[in-house]
Amino acid sequence: MSAPAPRPSYAAFFRIPHARHTFTAALIGRLSYGMVSLAVMLSVTEATGSYAAAGTVMALFGATSVLLSPVRAALIDRHGPRRALIPMASLYATLLATLATAAWRPGTPAPALGALAVTAGACTPPLGPTVRALWGEVIEDNRVLQRAYSLDGIAEEILFVSGPLLVGAVVQFAPPAAALALCALLVWAGTLAFVLSPAVAGVRPAVTKPVARPERGRRFRDGRALLQPVVVAAGVGLSLGAVDLLVMAYATRHQHGNDVVAWVLAALSLGSALGGLLNGAVDWRTPARARLPLLAGGLGLALAAAGLAPGLGTLTVAVACAGFFVAPALTTSYLIADEAAPPGRRTQAGAWVNTAVNAGSAGGTAGAGLLVGHLPLGLCFALSGTVAVAAGLLSVRRAGPRPRGARGTARPAPEGPQSHSGPHAESSSRHG
Repeated sequence: MSAPAPRPSYAAFFRIPHARHTFTAALIGRLSYGMVSLAVMLSVTEATGSYAAAGTVMALFGATSVLLSPVRAALIDRHGPRRALIPMASLYATLLATLATAAWRPGTPAPALGALAVTAGACTPPLGPTVRALWGEVIEDNRVLQRAYSLDGIAEEILFVSGPLLVGAVVQFAPPAAALALCALLVWAGTLAFVLSPAVAGVRPAVTKPVARPERGRRFRDGRALLQPVVVAAGVGLSLGAVDLLVMAYATRHQHGNDVVAWVLAALSLGSALGGLLNGAVDWRTPARARLPLLAGGLGLALAAAGLAPGLGTLTVAVACAGFFVAPALTTSYLIADEAAPPGRRTQAGAWVNTAVNAGSAGGTAGAGLLVGHLPLGLCFALSGTVAVAAGLLSVRRAGPRPRGARGTARPAPEGPQSHSGPHAESSSRHG
């Protein structure tokens, strides 16, 4: 009787050939996504003198970046990361640099800035989904893959906390447009270093035979299997988008400064990072599709409890507890999407989950803005939690079969050339 395989640690991921270099290069490029939202907002505000113009430009930039993510991911799947990402990143960086140049001095018309922002958003390289799809291709052991995805989620939380801080440091001695130019440099250099990694060199686009019309049963099965992680990701995004605004409203009503908002949201990110670290370290016996609704439910209940917080300390603790479920829920969603993806469409599957969470976040912020002035703040927190719980319950009914079979502890090595499919569409939103 053979002894059970030892449980791999996070270090097992970094022992994979070229994983350290590839992971670091991608993080450099993705740091741009943690900075770009604030950089665009400040640059357009200074150039036009109008908060309304800045908000409109930012909304258009975010919309094209998020909603076109699956289209860009399809290009990665079809042509491979090297052939698709290099021109995409070069065009995106050039447009960001042009936007920075146009916004460097006041007086540039808002429509011109908006046109540049919209075009740049449409070209945003989907680095996050591509990285996750790459790990799905090169990692044999499913437990190591879980740790890779967890590390990815933790790194994202750090990037989206440190990005605005870096912008704040730049604007201390330079115009906001300089931070926008730095975003262009980071995304181009990081993407170039990523695609030149030997790990990426071994990945080839999937070779698929043209089919006049897919089988109806297979098409439905694949879509239904992907629906569960997309529904939960959208629910998580809606809840998180609402929390950002609700914390700000709480601080205003209790006469706290804006610095308090930053600390409470930092607690959310810290809780998410800790939850992601623990989630990746555990060898779960419960299937991912069964865990996902429970994680969404935990997030929702913690947010509902936040609405009952009598003071700032208890609110911070409740929000941190809610964050504890965020990274695990999103990591599990990406793992399920990777399993559900048809051959040659891993990037697109991950991009749909990423689009769901980012679009949900925007919708949650807008919805909370409409409700917060008409309902008690505690009820608004409860409603934001209800959305996550409802998404979890709905995903139980929507969960489909697992195409490609359940992954075991290890997967057989692929035969022939590897295929690739996959970018967290990078965007101005929280998750990229």
